Amino acid sequence: MLLRYPAPAQRHPVIALPRVEVEMSEKKKATKAAMAALDAAAHAAKDAKALSRELPKKQAKKLGALAADAKDLANTSKKKIARSPKKIEKRASEALSQLEKATAKVTRKITQAAKAKPESTAKPAPVPSAPVAATPAAAPAVDLAAFTAVQLRERARAAGKTGYSRLAKAQLIALLSS
Repeated sequence: MLLRYPAPAQRHPVIALPRVEVEMSEKKKATKAAMAALDAAAHAAKDAKALSRELPKKQAKKLGALAADAKDLANTSKKKIARSPKKIEKRASEALSQLEKATAKVTRKITQAAKAKPESTAKPAPVPSAPVAATPAAAPAVDLAAFTAVQLRERARAAGKTGYSRLAKAQLIALLSS
C-alpha cells in the first residue's frame, strides 16, 4: 500500500503567512495596551486605598470598593489578556476613570469642608478679657500641616476633643485650630 502526501506547497500556502503575521502584530499591540491600562488601574487602586484610610467611614467604604474592583481587574491572568485584550483594556480604562472621578469628588469635598470650618469658627470667637499670652489656646503657634494624621489625632485626644477618629488630616487641622 502506497501512501501519498500532499506536496509542501499544498499543505502550507504562502498566502496565509502574511495574514497571520498581521493578526499577531495587532494582538501584540492590543495586549501591550491592555497591560498598560491594567498597570494604571493597579496604581490608581493603590493610591485610592491609601486615600481611603484617611477618610470618614462612609466615603472610605465607597472608595475602597472601587479600589478593590480595580485591584481585582489588575490581577487578570495573562492567558485571559491574550484571549481578549481589547475587552480587558476597556474594562481597565472604565475602572480607572471611575476611580479618578471618585477620588476627585472626595478630595473636593474634603477641601470644601476644610475651607468652610475655619470661616464658621472664626466668626463667633469671643473676645478674651485676659491677656492673649495667658490663654492656653494661643500657646501652640505650631504649623499643624507639618504633622501626620496620626500625630494630629494624638493632639486632638490630648486637647480633649471628640469625634476626631475618622477625620482626615485637613479636618483634624481645622478641629485643632478652632
